[in-house]
Amino acid sequence: MAGDTAAPRVKAGERNVLVTSALPYVNNVPHLGNLIGAVLSADVYARYLRQRGVNCVYVCGTDEYGTATETKAQQEGVMPSEICDHYFKIHSEIYEWFDISFDHFGRTSKPYQTQIVQDIFRQVNEKGMIQKGELEQLFCERDKRFLADRFVRGTCPQCTYEDARGDQCEHCGRMLNPSELIRPKCSTCGSEPVSRTSKHLFLDLTTIQSRLERWVEETSKRGDWNSNCIAMTQSWLRDGLKPRCITRDLKWGVPVPLEGYTDKVFYVWFDAPIGYISITAELMPEHWKEWWQNPRNVELVQFMGKDNVPFHTIVFPSALLATEQEWTMVHHLSTTEYLNYESGKFSKSKGVGVFGNDAKNTGIGVEVWRYYLMSNRPEGADSVFLWSDFQAKNNTELLNNVGNFCNRAITFVSKFFDGEISAVSLSSEDERFLEQVNEALNAYIKAFDKVQLKSALRHAMTLSSHANTYMQHNEPWKHVKVDKPRAASVVSLSCNVVLLLNALLEPFLGTRFSNKVLGMLGLSRDARYTRIPDTFSLMLETGHKIGSPELLFSTIDDKTVAALKLKFAGAQDDSTRIGHLNITDAGSVGAAAAAAAANAEGAFQLDLRVGRIVEVRESADSDKLYVGKVDVGEGESGGANAARNFVAGLRDLYKLEELQGRTVVVVCNLQPVQLGGIESQAMLLTAEKKKSCVLLEVAPECKPGDQVATMAVPYVRSALLLDRKGFQNASKPFRVGASGKVFFQKEFELGVLGADGAFYPISAGDVGEGGKLNFTLGAHARMTTVLRAVRQRLTFLERLQDFHCRFRRQVFVKIIVDLDHGCVDASPKALHLHKMEKAVWRIASHFDSQVLFTSFEHFVAAANHTWRRSAHLDVVFPDFLAIIHGVECSHLVDTHRRHLKNVCNLIHGSQGKPSSALSLRKIERGNHG
Repeated sequence: MAGDTAAPRVKAGERNVLVTSALPYVNNVPHLGNLIGAVLSADVYARYLRQRGVNCVYVCGTDEYGTATETKAQQEGVMPSEICDHYFKIHSEIYEWFDISFDHFGRTSKPYQTQIVQDIFRQVNEKGMIQKGELEQLFCERDKRFLADRFVRGTCPQCTYEDARGDQCEHCGRMLNPSELIRPKCSTCGSEPVSRTSKHLFLDLTTIQSRLERWVEETSKRGDWNSNCIAMTQSWLRDGLKPRCITRDLKWGVPVPLEGYTDKVFYVWFDAPIGYISITAELMPEHWKEWWQNPRNVELVQFMGKDNVPFHTIVFPSALLATEQEWTMVHHLSTTEYLNYESGKFSKSKGVGVFGNDAKNTGIGVEVWRYYLMSNRPEGADSVFLWSDFQAKNNTELLNNVGNFCNRAITFVSKFFDGEISAVSLSSEDERFLEQVNEALNAYIKAFDKVQLKSALRHAMTLSSHANTYMQHNEPWKHVKVDKPRAASVVSLSCNVVLLLNALLEPFLGTRFSNKVLGMLGLSRDARYTRIPDTFSLMLETGHKIGSPELLFSTIDDKTVAALKLKFAGAQDDSTRIGHLNITDAGSVGAAAAAAAANAEGAFQLDLRVGRIVEVRESADSDKLYVGKVDVGEGESGGANAARNFVAGLRDLYKLEELQGRTVVVVCNLQPVQLGGIESQAMLLTAEKKKSCVLLEVAPECKPGDQVATMAVPYVRSALLLDRKGFQNASKPFRVGASGKVFFQKEFELGVLGADGAFYPISAGDVGEGGKLNFTLGAHARMTTVLRAVRQRLTFLERLQDFHCRFRRQVFVKIIVDLDHGCVDASPKALHLHKMEKAVWRIASHFDSQVLFTSFEHFVAAANHTWRRSAHLDVVFPDFLAIIHGVECSHLVDTHRRHLKNVCNLIHGSQGKPSSALSLRKIERGNHG
C-alpha cells in the first residue's frame, strides 16, 4: 500500500485518470465474482494506464458502516469495530496475494470519512436539498428497536424469493423498502415486527432530477457508457425520482450533524460512495481536492457490478450536484454481470465456490487465477466458473501458447548462442510477422482505451499465437545446423517479442509474472521494459546476456481438478470467522485436498449406511408413498427419536408390515427434500432393472450405522450433500453382478465390514445382471418433465406487457422454483379432483392478494396428476392461463366460474383428447376472449 509520499499529483497538460473499484463490504470474504466484478478489473485497467505513461491513481477500500456490519457483529458476538478490523485484514491479505496494485486501500470508518460526509451533507442542506419527513418503519418489539433494511428478511413482492433482504432482493435485484416485504421477520430474533413511525431526512432527488438528466445525457455520450448502464439509469429517471431517505436508526455509522437527528446515522448508500473521496484523502491529506474537485483535468473511471449502477449514476452524482460545488464526477463506468460457480452461486455459508482466501491455498499461481477470471469476465452476460474450463485455459492457452513461446525462444538462445542476443536481420517473412505483431498491438490499445478488457486480452493472446506460428514455421532448431545466423536472428527477434508480450500481459497476469519473465530475459524491473509502446521495436541490444529459462506454467491434471472441484462443492469450514485461523496460517490444499482427491478419484461419493426402519406409515396425501423414520446409528440409543425422516415410493412393492423393522441400505448424504410437507433426510437404496425393483438386502449381523463400502475402495466421509444430479453421477459406477451382488467399478464388491472383521456382501435379490442403484422416489423424473414443459410455456409470456401478464409470469416462476426445490408432491394421485377445483378457485379469488402464492403447491400437485393421466400438460395450463389473463378482480365471481368449470371437466374427463375451447396456440396469439 502506497503512502502519501508516493501519491501522484495532478499534472497540468497531461492526462490524469482517477480509478476506483466498488468498495467491498467488510463483513465477508470476497469470492471470485466479487474480485472480477470490481477490484481485479480496475487493477488491470490502472496497470495499463501506468504502463502507457498516464498519470493514474487507483483507490479502493472496505465499506465498513451500516446494517451489514452490525448484523455480522451480532452473529459473531463482537463489536462492529472488531468485525471491521478482522475482515479488513482478511481483505487486505487477499488483495495483496492477488497482486492488486492499489495506490491506497483504505477504510470508510476512518475520521476522514466522517468529516467529508458531514461537510457534503451540510452543503446540500444549505442549498435546501434536504427534506424532513417520517417513515413507517418496522419495529421489533422483542429487541426494542427499529429495524434497518438488512435486519429484515421476507418474501420479495416481485419474484417471491423467500429470503429477500429489506433493501434489495438478491434473487431478482429489485430495490426494496422493508415494508414492501411479504411476511417480514426480524433477522436477529425471527419475530414478526410491527409498524411504527420514525422521523428521517431525505435527499430531494425530485428537485435535482432536471440537472441530473442533463449531466447524464452529456456524460454518458462523452464517457461512452455501455447500453446496460444507460438503460438502468434511464429507467430510474423515466419513472421520476422521488426524495430518498438518507438516514437510518442505527448506531454504527457516520453521525448525522443536525439537531433532532443526532441519534441517527447516514444511510450506507449516501455515505459509502463518498468513501472514494475520503480514502483518497487518507492517501494524500493535503492534495485530495486536486483529484476530486478538478473535473477539467481529471477523468473518473469506476468499476462495479451491475447492481451498483444506480447508486453511481443517480444517488452519488445527485448528492454532489446538490452541493453546487465543482466535483470530479464519473466519466466512464465499467460494469459486469454475475459470475456464477459451476451449477449455482457462490455461498460462503454453504461452502460452495472459491473465495479469495481459498485461491491462495490451492497451490495454483496467482497469474493463472488472474488470467482465467479476466478471460471469463462477465461483460455482456453472466458467466460461469468451471473447473474444466479453468484447467483447459491453463493447459492450452497459458502453458501451450504463452509458456511454450517464451520458453522456446529463451531456451534456444541460452542453449545455442551462449545466452546472448544476436543481431536481427529482417527478411520479408519477418516483416510480415512484425505487421501482425503491430496489428495485434494496435487492436490491444484500442480495446483498452475503450475499457474493453476482455477484448484486449484476446488481442494479446493473438499476438502470442502469431509468435508461436512464426517460431514453428521458421524452425530455428533446423536452421542452427545449416544457417546459424538465420537461426540466431529468428530467436533473437522472438526474445524481443517475448519482452513486448510480457508488457501486454502484465496488466492481466500481474507483477510477479512479469518479473519472472524479465528475469529470464536478464532484465531488472524498469519502466523502459514494461511500457506498452505504440509500435513494436527491438529493445534487447545485440550482445545482451539473458537469464536462465524456467517454466512459467505447469499442467493442471485431472486428479487435481477432481480434488479441487469436490473440495469447493460445499460444506467447507469457515476459517475466516473471528476466533478461527487466519488465512495466512491455513496452509495449502494439504490433507483436505488429499481426502478430496481420494473421494473424487477412488472412493465412491455416496455415504451409504446400514439402517433399520423404526417407524413407517402410509402417506395421507399419496397412495404411492410411505413416510417414516430410519435409524442410521446417529443416536445414542437408537429408536425413532434418533432416526432420520424418509419418504419412499414403495407402496406398490412392499406391504407395511414388510418394512417395519427391516434392515436396509440408506443414502445419508443427499440434500434434504420437502415431499408432501415432510423433509426427507435420507433415501432407501434400491436396485432396479426394467420392471424389477427391490430394496437392497443386508446381512442380519449388520447394525444401524455400519458403513457400506468396499474392502479395496473405502468411503472417505465428507460433509458434501448431493442433489439429484450429484447422486446420479455418484451412482453410475455401481452395477448388479450375475450373482445378485453389487459391484463398484465392475470389480469391487459392495458390502459391510462388521465389527467382527467379517465382510458381509450387499445383495440385490432377483434383480438381473446390469441393474442400477437408485433411491425410492420415482416421481422425481416426472417432476423434471413437468418442469421442462412449464419452462417451454414461459417463452411466449415474455411478449405480454400488461400488469396481469407480468403477474402471471411471477406465478409460473414460483411454480418452477417449487418444482426445482422438490417441495410439491408429484405422485400421480396425490390430490383428489375436488381439491383441484378448490385450488384454482383460491388462485382466482386471491389474484389481487399475496395469499395467492400459498396455493401453488396444490395447483402443481394437481397439474402433476393431470400429467400422469393424459400426458398433455396442455389440458390444464392453457385454461389456467386463460383464468388469470386479463382478470379484473372486481368481476371474478361471475366472469371466471365458466373457466373453473372447464378445468374441472377436463380433469374429470376420461379417454381421448380433452375438448377445450382454448388452445395453447390461441393463447399465444392472444385470441382467447
